[in-house]
Amino acid sequence: MNFGKIITAMVTPLDTNRDIDFPATEKLIEHLIANGSDGLVVAGTTGESPTLTAAEKLALFKFTAEKVNGRIPVIAGTGSNDTRTSIALTKQAEEAGVDGIMLVTPYYNKPAQEGLFQHFKAIAEATRLPVMLYNIPGRSAVNMAPETIIRLSAVANIVSVKEASGNLDAASMIIEETPADFTVYSGDDGLTLPLMAIGADGIISVASHIIGNEMQEMVANFTAGNIKQAAAQHRKLLPIMNALFAAPNPVPVKTALQLMGIQTGQVRLPMIPLNEVETATLRQLLEAGNIKVSV
Repeated sequence: MNFGKIITAMVTPLDTNRDIDFPATEKLIEHLIANGSDGLVVAGTTGESPTLTAAEKLALFKFTAEKVNGRIPVIAGTGSNDTRTSIALTKQAEEAGVDGIMLVTPYYNKPAQEGLFQHFKAIAEATRLPVMLYNIPGRSAVNMAPETIIRLSAVANIVSVKEASGNLDAASMIIEETPADFTVYSGDDGLTLPLMAIGADGIISVASHIIGNEMQEMVANFTAGNIKQAAAQHRKLLPIMNALFAAPNPVPVKTALQLMGIQTGQVRLPMIPLNEVETATLRQLLEAGNIKVSV
């Protein structure tokens, strides 16, 4: 399945009670589709998945699939550190009408590589949907070795990986030794162009909430062979990308959306909002990047 080049890891809008704000979610979906998103990941890290209940995730999957209505792929974050729980949610996500699933490396229990292989294989075999693996050792405390990803690429419906280890050598090995139709996505906005330069397919992005069209232009220039122009755009966009990770994700991107007049609400505990100084710094960086701030 072609997921596209710029896939947005969508934030989960919350109301004043910190419940999911579905009207705001619909507006956000339309904003993202209109501003460069080729696909959406729902209930991933940026969607505050650790604080969402299974029922909330399922409601979000159904709502997003309904509102998108086939215009772009919707990928549901159904991974956890319990294989049976992940299988159950994956089956429900399939019934909800999503186009694919994303499975994070099991966090906290730190399985061995063979345990990772068996975990992902078992979930993939329980669904007909295409599966994207998600390797993020900085949050999960376990790194999925390139050799494990390569083994998993032989499972028929494991078709992609979001590689957020920041290790370009590992990404190179994955790209080189997986099937030609197995896609590799950067999990770090600032590595979009460097990873595409070694053969990656695109980015699962946070920054595309804010600069999706600009990122599409950068990727289009790179794909067309305009390497110097793409590199110049990368350097120009990098300060905004970095600013969105100056505090734990998704706190800065939710704040940036609010500053742009796009209502997404605050974050759930244990995440906390930016303080006044951090917000002022973020505002300055957005304005320096010619992002229209309306609040």
